[in-house]
Amino acid sequence: MLVWAIVIAIAVHPLYKPMVKIFLKKKVLTSIVLMLLLLSVLVVPSVLVTKSFYEGIRHLHETYVAGQPLIPPPGANTANWPVVTKPILSLWQHASDNLQATATKYSSQIEVAGKWILSSLAGIGQGILQFMVSIIVAGILLIYSESLTNYSNKIFIKLAGKNGEYFASVTAITIRNVFKGVMVVALVQAGMAGIGFFIAGVPFAGLWSVACLVFAITQIGIWPVAIPVAIYMFSVSDTVTATILAIWLVLATLSDNVLKPILLGRNAPAPMVIIFLGSLGGFIYNGFIGLFLGAVILTIVYKLIMEWLNTETPN
Repeated sequence: MLVWAIVIAIAVHPLYKPMVKIFLKKKVLTSIVLMLLLLSVLVVPSVLVTKSFYEGIRHLHETYVAGQPLIPPPGANTANWPVVTKPILSLWQHASDNLQATATKYSSQIEVAGKWILSSLAGIGQGILQFMVSIIVAGILLIYSESLTNYSNKIFIKLAGKNGEYFASVTAITIRNVFKGVMVVALVQAGMAGIGFFIAGVPFAGLWSVACLVFAITQIGIWPVAIPVAIYMFSVSDTVTATILAIWLVLATLSDNVLKPILLGRNAPAPMVIIFLGSLGGFIYNGFIGLFLGAVILTIVYKLIMEWLNTETPN
C-alpha cells in the first residue's frame, strides 16, 4: 500500500501543484480535496458494480422461483445466423433447457471457472480497500512533497553520483507516463464500455464493466468481454441497438491504439516500446505494482546502456 501511495503521489503531483495556487497555498485543504476526488472516482464505480451485482442475484432468484430457465434461450434473431455459429447456439439452447445436465457435463471446467471468479471477486474487494488506504496515504505524502522530493534526490545522488537528480526525474516521468498510459487508458476503455452496456441495457452491466477494467489493466484488452456481449445483444436485442453497441465497443477496444502511444511516449525518457515492455514484464512478475516498477527499472537500464555506448573509449 505504501508503494502504491508513492506511485499515486508522484502521478498526481503535476495536478496538485496548480491546485495549491487555486486554494491559496493551503496544502492540507488541497490534498483533502484532491484525495476526495480520487476516492470518488474509485467509490462511485464500486457502488454501481455492487448495485448491479445485487440486482443480478435478485433477478436470478426471482427467475428460479418462477420456474423459468436461469439462462435465457437464444433469441429469435439467431435463426438467421451463419451455419458456423450452430455449435455455440446448440450449447446455449441445451444450457437453457437443462442447466443441470449441462453443468454436470462441464463440471470440471465450471469448477475451475467458479474458483477463479470467487478468488477474483475477493481480490477485487481487497484491492479496492487497499487502494483507498493508498490514496489517503498519498494525500499525506503530497502535503510534504517538497521535502520528500529533496530527500529522494539526495538518495539518488548517493546511488548514482552526479547523475542522481537526472535519474530521479527519469523515475518520476516514467511513473507518470505509465500511470497515464496504462491506468488512465484502462479507465477510459472500461468507462466507454460501461456507458455502452448501461445505455443498451446489458444485464449485469456493472460486473462486465469491472471485467473490462481488469482486462484493460492487464494489457489483454476489453475484447474478451466486448465480443460475447455484442453476440448476446445481437441475439436478444433489436438490430439497431446491437449494431450501435457493437460499433461503440469496437471504438472502445481500439482506443488504446491511439491513446497509449500518446500518453506513454509523451516527454518519455525512453522509447515507448521500452516502457511498455517494462510494464508488461513487471506485471507478469509482480502484479499490478510491477507495471510501474518494471517500467522504471527497464527505463533506467536503457538510459545506463545508452550512456555507456555514448561514452568515448580511451585509446
